[in-house]
Amino acid sequence: MSLTLREASKDTLQARDKTYHYYSLPLAAKELGDISRLPKSLKVLLENLLRWQDDNTVTAEDIRALAGWLKDAHADREIAYRPARVLMQDFTGVPAVVDLAAMREAVKRLGGDVAKVNPLSPVDLVIDHSVTVDHFGDDDAFEENVRLEMERNHERYAFLRWGQQAFSRFSVVPPGTGICHQVNLEYLGKAVWSEMQDGAMVAYPDTLVGTDSHTTMINGLGVLGWGVGGIEAEAAMLGQPVSMLIPDVVGFKLTGKLPEGITATDLVLTVTQMLRKHGVVGKFVEFYGDGLDTLPLADRATIANMAPEYGATCGFFPIDSVTLEYMRLSGRSDEQVALVEAYAKAQGMWRNPGDEPVFTSTLELSMDDVEASLAGPKRPQDRVALGDVPAAFAASTELELNTAQKDRHPVDYSFKGQSHQLPDGAVVIAAITSCTNTSNPSVLMAAGLLAKKAVSLGLKRQPWVKASLAPGSKVVSDYLAHAKLTPYLDELGFNLVGYGCTTCIGNSGPLPDPIEQAIRQGDLTVGAVLSGNRNFEGRIHPLVKTNWLASPPLVVAYALAGNMNINLARDPLGHDRNGDPVYLKDIWPSGQEIARAVEEVSTDMFRKEYAEVFEGTDEWKSIDVERSDTYSWQNDSTYIRLSPFFDDMLKEPKPVEDIHGARILAMLGDSVTTDHISPAGSIKADSPAGRYLQSHGVERNDFNSYGSRRGNHEVMMRGTFANIRIRNEMVPGVEGGMTRLLPGEEVMSIYDAAMRYKEQGLPLAVIAGKEYGSGSSRDWAAKGPRLLGVRVVIAESFERIHRSNLIGMGILPLEFPQGVTRKTLQLTGEERIDVADLQNIATGSTIPVTLTRADGSQEIIDCRCRIDTSNELTYYRNDGILHYVIRNML
Repeated sequence: MSLTLREASKDTLQARDKTYHYYSLPLAAKELGDISRLPKSLKVLLENLLRWQDDNTVTAEDIRALAGWLKDAHADREIAYRPARVLMQDFTGVPAVVDLAAMREAVKRLGGDVAKVNPLSPVDLVIDHSVTVDHFGDDDAFEENVRLEMERNHERYAFLRWGQQAFSRFSVVPPGTGICHQVNLEYLGKAVWSEMQDGAMVAYPDTLVGTDSHTTMINGLGVLGWGVGGIEAEAAMLGQPVSMLIPDVVGFKLTGKLPEGITATDLVLTVTQMLRKHGVVGKFVEFYGDGLDTLPLADRATIANMAPEYGATCGFFPIDSVTLEYMRLSGRSDEQVALVEAYAKAQGMWRNPGDEPVFTSTLELSMDDVEASLAGPKRPQDRVALGDVPAAFAASTELELNTAQKDRHPVDYSFKGQSHQLPDGAVVIAAITSCTNTSNPSVLMAAGLLAKKAVSLGLKRQPWVKASLAPGSKVVSDYLAHAKLTPYLDELGFNLVGYGCTTCIGNSGPLPDPIEQAIRQGDLTVGAVLSGNRNFEGRIHPLVKTNWLASPPLVVAYALAGNMNINLARDPLGHDRNGDPVYLKDIWPSGQEIARAVEEVSTDMFRKEYAEVFEGTDEWKSIDVERSDTYSWQNDSTYIRLSPFFDDMLKEPKPVEDIHGARILAMLGDSVTTDHISPAGSIKADSPAGRYLQSHGVERNDFNSYGSRRGNHEVMMRGTFANIRIRNEMVPGVEGGMTRLLPGEEVMSIYDAAMRYKEQGLPLAVIAGKEYGSGSSRDWAAKGPRLLGVRVVIAESFERIHRSNLIGMGILPLEFPQGVTRKTLQLTGEERIDVADLQNIATGSTIPVTLTRADGSQEIIDCRCRIDTSNELTYYRNDGILHYVIRNML
């Protein structure tokens, strides 16, 4: 009997006197043909298929299709990919653990074994999204913010502590430690995984999926990983393969070297703009070229981090000597580093000089040509050269609604006993925040050195600027302190406010009252400058209409200038003690100065900070936890509620029902993000969610954020489509989550309208433009619409993660035919929608949608079904992925 490909590829390798078993690609190639020029990211996928071949979920034909990718034999081939582990943060992790706890309840109700609801892969949850910048600009800011975080989130954290003891292979990194992506890069990521299987030590690539879209950062370490919705991640950790089509791989060749004064942030904004223009949604991007020799790992991680912003599934950097250097620096063991080198070289996954894999398409950038840049005012791909920012700011203000009435005069205000004038264009938030840049010593040291020079000349931050520093890990604080730069950042108001994702997720906290009042009084258009990766409308702060991504040193520079209308490439930032003008070039640190500062980063810092990474503070350890297999739900809780998704579930799925007479709940434009659909930031008092909380005795000061209340479906369904900047074309000229109740002219909140339709037993539809659901991998952007009664979303195109999330919640994603849009159809939102024959739906099929207009006339449009794989079709027929998983367990 002949051996399977899996059996025939078994081999051993040596690393530091230790023997490892592995599945050898060179051995498999004897059967599969030459795979030497396969992109290295696909070699990782190929090994995964080889190792998991069972001739059921993974067949020899799947393996051959991937190996034959160079001959383009992969088109529309579905594969089952099994990542080694799952990464979560608390905003997405809490609802995932709520779902797991609810699944245990459902399994118990249906007579199954609750112990089966347990992760089969290691899961690391890092609490990093709950710290808010309430206190800033003083030495107590960190302690005060942490105290408030623990107070506000005590119930959520107790729930996670319960999950930690209730589920196996589930670890929690406590608050105040760092951002999940940086903890992953500096500590959790192994590049090559090894574990005992049937008495043998088996080595294989470290791979993962994460419930945060910026999971892609780990690709800088040669670890293949990307963000998925929480729903898909839950299925992955419960043993379901991630169903995907064999991807196209776009090669991005880097040559040359970054010029003096140009940062990794400038590079990533340039790469993001180029790749968005090229079109890489649903594709892998792999970086190659000899320019990688000059690119430190932290710079690679910065570029890999922003894959969601350029739209790719991942931005992969193969393993090479730079990878090993970083692993040694960050305290990985000699044994681990030796294994990574031996394994990558044995498998042909090692990057050699001059490597030219074959790609679907390629782009090239000479890093010598990169210039100082920001991105804004509301999309990460809209790169603006530093000198062009004032013009871009002026253009952005013209786009605003009701702009004709604006007079743009400065507004007088008093703060801390001083009188000031707040001008139009004021920078009111300057935040060194987020995973993109706070993992990168060169840009953080540059910010510290720039602050030092500014302070020495007597420059001060403008009084209306709320400045903050939220590093991605404690290692950052160590090296800034060691380089003696912390006092200068503190002097300019960039005091430590917390370790976590703050301003970038919308946890920027309130502005001082006088400043908020001045913005409202003058209807001023103000700006936030942050070293983050997301600047979507309404995300950073409700009153800040323009948001700009920039490198940490430029964030400090804008805090000094205090205005978006100042051209930092030409105008002075301020004046020194003698009244002489000071320009950006006068305080910008040299490459040599930055390099000397970066040398202060030591392995001891990493070893010290990660020695007790799972321990947490005394306050964390003292949280009382009930030891039980199922959770004791509290009926009066406003944070953690038993979700209703499995309430009516039966052992066997019911046939899919056709959609008859659906009302359109919202008609939306292009680039509607998951932030628009399910905001993470502040909850307005007069919103449906705000009214719900007040009716349950929650004071406005204790509302916390939507993100922190994702364990409560009552809050989240009321927050669906509640972003203050969302524009529903059914109510022209109105911003915020409003719609028309049809038939008729009555305008009300989307939530209230959905509940009225539910009373009438009417299904609902959402109509949208291009790139629907771009941005964060936010499962509540699918769960919320599902609870409102949305059955179908018809858009011109979908972002990858959101499309699969919709299917995971039993919502049908359909695409308009090429050249057909809501505008060409002249839709008003008054139409009724019918979708028939859904029991016979097939992947990628054409589905006729009947539109019935207000006058009774009908039109049929042939939409494309965006259920792309047979696994997705199975999930849809089961009313969602988790229903399918539960039925499998039973």
